[in-house]
Amino acid sequence: MKNPSRRRFLAATCATVAAVSAGPTFAKVGKSRTLKMRNLHTGERLSTAYWADGGYLSSGLKKFNRLLRDHRANEVTRMDPKLFDIVYKLKEKLNFNGEIEIISGYRSPATNEKLRAMGRGVARRSYHTRGMALDIRMPGVPLSKLRRAALDLKAGGVGYYPKSNFVHVDTGPVRRW
Repeated sequence: MKNPSRRRFLAATCATVAAVSAGPTFAKVGKSRTLKMRNLHTGERLSTAYWADGGYLSSGLKKFNRLLRDHRANEVTRMDPKLFDIVYKLKEKLNFNGEIEIISGYRSPATNEKLRAMGRGVARRSYHTRGMALDIRMPGVPLSKLRRAALDLKAGGVGYYPKSNFVHVDTGPVRRW
């Protein structure tokens, strides 16, 4: 054996590289994900963690489900937790620490149909009716920049509504309009 300390050094280096390259798994442990949101229709605000220590927090998810309810019918549904991951990634990517403004969260099928009948440009099979979509904006962040960041995630659908001042994000297939 030429140099045992060199072997120990190489073994330790390899172990460190292996641990670091597994980064996303290790980085998630112990870290929490908190979102601050304000429902523009109800005026309600919420700042709470929805994910911590490697998993979703049912208490946080329930609070967000309530905040994002169909305010017209007062119906709550289970929102897709991946939707919160998309919003969290957007806030991180854009270095945004303020309240995310919610224009639309869950819409009951009945509410969705009423809005369609009024000619509001609402899709017949909207992801909003499945708890898989949000219409959002981030005050101080140009809408075009929010749209670009959402498109870069390639995490679902992205709709751009500059006249109505919001970006739609959903957990459906990757697409844009």
